[in-house]
Amino acid sequence: MNIGHGYHLTYCTNIHPGETWAAVFQSLQDYLLPIKARLAPTEPLAVGLRLSDQASRELAQPGQLAEFQAWLTQQGLYVPIINGFPFGNFHHTVVKDAVHQPDWTTPARLAYTKRLAHQLATLLPAGLDGGISTSPLSYKPWLAGDEAHTATVLQQSARQLAELVEELVVLQRLTNRLIHLDIEPEPDGLLETSAEFVAFYQEYLLPQATARLQARLGLSAAAAHQAVFDHVRLCYDVCHFALAYEAPADVLARLAAAGIKVGRVQLSAALKADLPADSAGRQEIARQFARFVEPAYLHQVVARSHDGRLRHYPDLPPALADIDAREVQEWRTHFHVPIFLERYEQLQSTQAELRQVLALLAGQPITRYLEVETYTWDVLPPSIKQDLATSIERELQWVRQALTLPATAPASAIIS
Repeated sequence: MNIGHGYHLTYCTNIHPGETWAAVFQSLQDYLLPIKARLAPTEPLAVGLRLSDQASRELAQPGQLAEFQAWLTQQGLYVPIINGFPFGNFHHTVVKDAVHQPDWTTPARLAYTKRLAHQLATLLPAGLDGGISTSPLSYKPWLAGDEAHTATVLQQSARQLAELVEELVVLQRLTNRLIHLDIEPEPDGLLETSAEFVAFYQEYLLPQATARLQARLGLSAAAAHQAVFDHVRLCYDVCHFALAYEAPADVLARLAAAGIKVGRVQLSAALKADLPADSAGRQEIARQFARFVEPAYLHQVVARSHDGRLRHYPDLPPALADIDAREVQEWRTHFHVPIFLERYEQLQSTQAELRQVLALLAGQPITRYLEVETYTWDVLPPSIKQDLATSIERELQWVRQALTLPATAPASAIIS
């Protein structure tokens, strides 16, 4: 299949535990190098680098970043994108809603993201733009439906993002590297759907950021406007938009109409099931979903009724308690399952949505970066858990095949 402009395919290293820089670097050596040897032995391999706040502080120590950059060059690796969503510990602990802390109203989130931007500008090869994924501003349940409080959080977040955009514009002038922030809507995030994302962008972010760039950097209105579009983009996580029951073509059309760019596509799949009418059948579906209940991550459920209305549950257990809600015909849950598996006994994945996205990308090159983002290997039920390195390789191979690339094509570098 002719997929037009070159894509960089990688996987997000948030799959590997490690909050310190030493742990992150060790995981790259333990996992990334063997994967490169098998999938791209003679081609450069992209790294979807995840750095916690602690790891990024340690990487900022004198000499560390230059040493890492030299190692990347020696190994035939390069870093075009960073995951800056989880601020702190993401493995072997209870994460749940803490993944949204600190949110975008806080100085800590802004300082962390600025640090990542400067590090990425140093690591990024010439000729590429670089992206940093981030949280959907905050977490809806913390706001308890309070409209005034929600508006305040949106306003404060836009103010912080406007300061970040200024930093990114200046950074581009200094380094000739374009770094963009890729905001990632997700279930129960303050930004959850494409409509919410576009509304925030147009009503809060554009006015504040444009005014700041004009006042502080002397940009014209048109130049300031363009700078916001260049430096703040959407992170399209396929699992998350499948949870919102948004068709990929509709999401991309809404973004295009608003002039908003996609910074990266995170290739991921959610767990789903069509609910039978009989109680016994539903109880069996509930039993199979119950295998995916675990204490580390939030697994929100979005249920769709026969009339198309959506019902939201904050996690799997409360949804399981409501399995007999007769008006509901489908469940989708926020559990990043392996993208190469379509069925799990009577459960399915949203792999069909993933295939739709890849088909659209084949004719509509909206971003350079495709990043596999299955991070739940540690908490998968034993029946579908596999060796980690083998699983990563299998996911990258699946994407290659889904894009109908030749079997000998490198898994990363530039797919063209």
